Amino acid sequence: MRHRRALLPAFAVTSLFLAAACSSASPQAEEQPAAGHARQIQADARTTDGTDHSLAVAAAPKTTATATASPAGPGRQAHKSPLAISAYDSHTRRAVLSDKPKGKGSSSGSPSSSAGASATASPSAPHRAAVGDVIASAPAPGAPHGLLAKVTKVVGETDGGTEVQTEPATLNALLGDDTAKGAVPVDPSSFAVDKLLPDVKVSWSKAGDVHAGPKGATVPLGSLRLDVSASVPTAEGAPASATASVNGFVQVAPQVDFSYGGAGTDAPPGSAYLGVSGDWSSGWAVRGRAAAATGTPLRIPFAKLHADPVLQVGPVPVVVNLDLTCYFQISADGRVTVDVEQSLKGDFKAGGTFGLARGWTPVSSSNMTSTPVRASLTTAGSVKTSLGAEATVGLYGAVGVTADLAPYLRGEASGTVTAATDGSAPKAEGTWGVYGGVDLSGTLRLQLSIFGTPVIQRSIPLGSLHREWKLAGGSLSS
Repeated sequence: MRHRRALLPAFAVTSLFLAAACSSASPQAEEQPAAGHARQIQADARTTDGTDHSLAVAAAPKTTATATASPAGPGRQAHKSPLAISAYDSHTRRAVLSDKPKGKGSSSGSPSSSAGASATASPSAPHRAAVGDVIASAPAPGAPHGLLAKVTKVVGETDGGTEVQTEPATLNALLGDDTAKGAVPVDPSSFAVDKLLPDVKVSWSKAGDVHAGPKGATVPLGSLRLDVSASVPTAEGAPASATASVNGFVQVAPQVDFSYGGAGTDAPPGSAYLGVSGDWSSGWAVRGRAAAATGTPLRIPFAKLHADPVLQVGPVPVVVNLDLTCYFQISADGRVTVDVEQSLKGDFKAGGTFGLARGWTPVSSSNMTSTPVRASLTTAGSVKTSLGAEATVGLYGAVGVTADLAPYLRGEASGTVTAATDGSAPKAEGTWGVYGGVDLSGTLRLQLSIFGTPVIQRSIPLGSLHREWKLAGGSLSS
C-alpha cells in the first residue's frame, strides 16, 4: 500500500508578541503611533493662544529623576524633584521619600518596618512632601514596576527620610493639558528571560558592539532572538520514524508607543494610546506524527519574558510593563505525518487607544511577507500546530492590555484505500488540504484609567478574531 505525498506552496504563520494578521480599524487612527524603525516623535500640539504644550517622548536615562506636582492650583505643573523613593510597601501603600536614591529593584523591607512613624526627625531628610503631592518614580526599592501615587498623609520623619501614606494617582494629574506622542525602542538586554524548556537559547545585540547569545549567532542591533527546539508526543504504537518535533526562532526589535492629549489636571485627556510595536522575523518547523489527548490541545510554554522600560515624557518618568509567555500548542490525532517549515518577516502593532467619543478601543495590526516553503502531508488524519504568544502591556504595574495570539497551521486528509485482489498495488483516493490561520483573543482592562480616563466598568474584549486561509489542497490518487 502506498500513498501520494502532497507538496505545499508557501504559507503564512505569524510570530512573537501581538503580531496578528488583522487590523482593528478605528476612526482615531491618527492617534495611533506608527510601527516601524526606532524613532522619537515630538507631537505638534499648540493651544489657541500659541503656547506649545507638546512634550518630547524618549528613553529615560539610567538615573531617572522623580517627578512631582503640587496640589491643584493656578500654575500647577509637574517638575523634576530631588526626592526619591527609598522604600515602598505595596500592601500599606506607605512610602519613604529621601534625598539620596538607593538604586532600583525590590526591597524586602517595608517603610513601616525600616523606619517607624514615631521615629525622631532626621536632619539629613528635611520635610519636603505635602498632602496632595503627586509622585511619579522609575523602578525603586519596593516598587519594581515604578510608582505613580498621591500623598494623602505625611506620617513623619524617619532615619530613612519622610514617610508618607499614598493612594493611586493618574497621569493627567502630572501631564495636565500637555500633549505627547512618541515611540521608544526597548533595550533588548533589559528583558529578564525565564527559560521553561532546556533547549532555549537567547541572543540580543545593542549599540556599542555589545552582544550576548550562542557563539556565531547573528542578531541585528536592537533585536532580541529566542531559538527553541522541543519534542512532542507521538501516537501510541507509532514507529520510531514517526518521532515528532517542533523547532524555530523568533527575532523581534520591540518599541513602546505612547501618546497623550491633555485637557487639564482634573479632566480626562482628549486622547491616549499605549501599545507595543516593532520589526520581527521568525522561522518555524514541525516534523513527524504528533498526537495529543482527544479534544485537549497540548500547550507547551517555552519562555517567559519581562521588561520595565521607562519613558521620559517631559519631566515625568512613565514606566511601561511588558510581559510575554511564548508557547507551542499541538492538536493532532497521531495519524497524519507532516514536514513543514517557513520564514517570515514583517512588523506589528498592538495596544489600546482612547478618544472622548468612543472611549477605549483595541488596536491590532500586522504586515508580513514569507519566503518559499517546503511542506508535505501524508496519510489520512488531522493536525493543528501553533506558535503562540500571550502578552500583557501596562503602566506602573497595572495591566492595561492582554492578548493571546495563536498563529497556526492546520492540515487534514481523508480518503479510502482499496486493496486489489489481482495482486496489483492498492489504490488510494481522497482529498487533502492545508490551512494557515490565526486566533486572537484578549481584553482591555480597567487599569488603563491610569491615564485619567473614565474608569472602564468592565473589561473590554478584543474580540475573538479567527482568520483562516487555504494554502493548498487537492485529491489523493494512486
